Amino acid sequence: MHIDLNADLGEGCDNDEQLLTLVSSANIACGWHAGDANTMRQSVRWAIRNHVAIGAHPSFPDRENFGRSAMNLSPEEIISAMLYQLGALDAIVRAEGGRMVHVKPHGALYNQAARDPVLAHAICSAIRTFNPELALFGLAGSELISAAKQAGLTAIEEVFADRAYNADGSLVSRTLPGAMIEDEAQAIAQTISFVKDKQVTAIDGSVVKVNAQTVCLHGDGAHALQFARQIRTRLGSEHIAIRAPS
Repeated sequence: MHIDLNADLGEGCDNDEQLLTLVSSANIACGWHAGDANTMRQSVRWAIRNHVAIGAHPSFPDRENFGRSAMNLSPEEIISAMLYQLGALDAIVRAEGGRMVHVKPHGALYNQAARDPVLAHAICSAIRTFNPELALFGLAGSELISAAKQAGLTAIEEVFADRAYNADGSLVSRTLPGAMIEDEAQAIAQTISFVKDKQVTAIDGSVVKVNAQTVCLHGDGAHALQFARQIRTRLGSEHIAIRAPS
């Protein structure tokens, strides 16, 4: 049994270098919600040094709100935005001797695409146009995963160690209490449930089936490093290997 452990990085946090010794995949901010050319380049170097799979973490053009505000852009605008950001990171990755292997949208772009098929298809169209060999990380069971499969992309279904779930499998809004899991034991238990039982207990107590292929830890979370260390330890004790999707 194995699982991918990923983190969103290059977002101005101080723990990225350490996190890259603990995860198997990295989603690197492409400058639109956080980061810049220097942070992208440094994150790529750290990822290559630690043999971590490199992915792009594109966003809405919403730096002021860290990419977490809803936006209503046309499919053409989404495709242009995606191509711009993918191209920027890919150029840096290639210059550093690495290879970009996946894409994970950020924040509101990710969450809106999880339920909006038009947005989801625009994202996947951009990825397919840029490089059809890139995998797409999306919320497990979401419209984004369906769109990726329809576009012929490799779809990697993502779950979150540090986020609470609704009964329909969506993430609890960050504006609501209990959306972020702050308790280490709870985060570990939720991760093990994802990996071993393919399910999660929603915030209302119901049990939701999920296909967990990669587990995300937010790099900007207050407990990201501690959660990553403890989750790695627990996965090891359960004989679950940590490795990037092949």
